[in-house]
Amino acid sequence: MADFEIAAGFIPLTDSAILVAARECGFAEEEGIALTLLRETSWANIRDRMAIGQFEAAHMLAPMPIAFALGLTPLSLDVVVPMAMGLGGNAVTASAEIFDAMQATVPFTPPDPVGAGHALRSVIAARKASGGPLLQFGVVHPHSGHNFELRYWLAASGIEPETDVEIVIVPPPFMPDALASGQIDGFCVGEPWNSVAVSQGAGRIATTKSAIWKSSPEKVLGVRADWAERNEEGVTKLVRALYRAAKWCGDAANHTALAHILSRPEYVGQQPALIARALGGKVVGDVPAPFFEPFADAATFPWQSHALWFYSQMVRWGQVGHSPGNAEIARRCYRPDIYRAALRPLSVAIPAANAKVEGALTAREPVGATGGTLQLGPDGFFDGRIFDPDRLDSYLEEQAGQ
Repeated sequence: MADFEIAAGFIPLTDSAILVAARECGFAEEEGIALTLLRETSWANIRDRMAIGQFEAAHMLAPMPIAFALGLTPLSLDVVVPMAMGLGGNAVTASAEIFDAMQATVPFTPPDPVGAGHALRSVIAARKASGGPLLQFGVVHPHSGHNFELRYWLAASGIEPETDVEIVIVPPPFMPDALASGQIDGFCVGEPWNSVAVSQGAGRIATTKSAIWKSSPEKVLGVRADWAERNEEGVTKLVRALYRAAKWCGDAANHTALAHILSRPEYVGQQPALIARALGGKVVGDVPAPFFEPFADAATFPWQSHALWFYSQMVRWGQVGHSPGNAEIARRCYRPDIYRAALRPLSVAIPAANAKVEGALTAREPVGATGGTLQLGPDGFFDGRIFDPDRLDSYLEEQAGQ
């Protein structure tokens, strides 16, 4: 009999792989966990079902626990983040018509974010000059990496996200149909929904999250704080099971098997070949490029600098006011102490620091670690900016002046 019964919500995305593998490959069972996975269509449903107690844990948008803590959600809840669930995994896809217009105006090679940004800016300027309607871009939730990375890319490309385009909310599985029907002109979403749109002829991938911000955070494991306080051992076991699952998912030898597992209708429900593209880094073209990393480069470590960067974007786009207290609330949502305590018995390399300067590494470099040696990087933003969590106020002032 299992020591703990844990219900976890997830969205049908390739980056749900760690949760799915933990259940299907026996890692959760070996840790004494009966793990039930509950598929949802929208992140709003994940948020609300978590708040009313139907999940103990969830595959969660990285900024969502911060939004809970800052009181930005309809229902109140405290959520802790004991681990991350990978790096990268999103892309920006434009409709076939808009992509062709971008290439005709300023030719570029995807996923180059600089070239794609300049091309899109030119298309938007031409539309404005002709009196055409604003382009609409879909994102999955207001408190999502998708929303913030899209806005960051647009703003750094000279496009004002608040006035030059319209950003609307569309659940991930609905993105391809929304694009094909002409309801939206582009979107930022996780795989496999970019590849689905491309396979249908509805769109083309313009750039990717991992090109906009190398080694950037995406999903996290969100756990109800009240449940975690009562079940410290359960959280420890869950983190260990998911860490082992992440290691398995990160092994290229397992990608074919993982793609077939995820393709099942109770999980992602798409063809294995489409899912495998993200796992192999072939979302754009046939030459592998960094896209989604479930394990290497400390991909499961809950960096508090990631939490503070998401907080900085919430402030930048008017979702919350800045104060030292709010920044501290955001930082404390991410719990590297729980991660370290859970994995210490495994004698694995764990970052020694809780935060780092984001965007500072231009190449792989050794970093301080316990339990072994660890290298990270590169982790740069495409516009060359640096985010130092110890200089948060300065960073916010710089962004306000853009």
